[in-house]
Amino acid sequence: MYELPDDSTASRKHVPVLLQRCLDLLAPALEDPQAVYVDCTLGMGGHTQGVLRAFPHVTAIGIDRDPQALELAGERLREFGSRFKPVHATYDQIEDVVADFGLTGVQGILMDLGVSSLQIDETERGFSYAHDAPLDMRMDTTSDLTAADVLNTYSQGELTRILREYGEERFAAKIARSIVAKREDKPWERSADLVDLVRACIPAAKRTSGGNPAKRTFQALRIEVNGELEVLTHALPAAVNSLAIGGRLLVESYHSLEDRLTKREFARGINSSAPPEWPIEPETHKPYLKALTRGAEKADAAEIEHNARSASVRLRAVERIRETPEHLRKTGE
Repeated sequence: MYELPDDSTASRKHVPVLLQRCLDLLAPALEDPQAVYVDCTLGMGGHTQGVLRAFPHVTAIGIDRDPQALELAGERLREFGSRFKPVHATYDQIEDVVADFGLTGVQGILMDLGVSSLQIDETERGFSYAHDAPLDMRMDTTSDLTAADVLNTYSQGELTRILREYGEERFAAKIARSIVAKREDKPWERSADLVDLVRACIPAAKRTSGGNPAKRTFQALRIEVNGELEVLTHALPAAVNSLAIGGRLLVESYHSLEDRLTKREFARGINSSAPPEWPIEPETHKPYLKALTRGAEKADAAEIEHNARSASVRLRAVERIRETPEHLRKTGE
């Protein structure tokens, strides 16, 4: 187990989820003296800081679509000098990023999915339903589409689909209908107005549990604005392709949609692709991934008490044990 001193102001502000468990899972791969680690969702840099402190020989590449996150993480990780290399990109571009550094494969990859601590804490970004703010929700502030754009321009049918598929919202149709009706009087601009509308659309009897009734709507809008599930769909096979043999990929998910995609992609590699009726398993159909966790691991009570944001995490990890068979190979393109 790798114990880490962590007493900086930035570290106290941002506590990385399941850091110790991630370090323990990555350790066998990162002990390679030439090891390279890729943090696909750098955020405030907490996981990367932990890796660089625990493994003094490792070089880390930090990918993030948020320029502000790259700047703040860069300040936090300045002590590591050239061992840390920031990259402004979406993480489905990981194969290109790895190739740009002249590498054919890396030893460790982490995806800590969902909205980052920085984005939640910066209330003006509009990610949190707990604070009134402009309806923005862009992870990359240089991109064009905002949550207000979605609310003001999407059809009622499109809004219903997004709320139902991305927010798993039972009252999607009613909320979408109300959103369209309200924008006829005044364009959507502020998050507090959306929270009030969602609350009014959900029967009081259904608001007694599960937290703020607007959280599913906010989740759906955030996913749509940032194309999160599309990016993840491409990023998972691209990350596997970017691993060296013996390299390890860890994914921390925070809702069922993310975890379902991760579980499905990992299963492709963990299980044989040979039809069950074949008497002999051809070499090209043998598994190319090995599971390192039994299903999805959850945070224990001590972790949740230490870091409330770990309450919904689901951690899955795999090791690449062979090349991906050509008939199963997908890319992040």
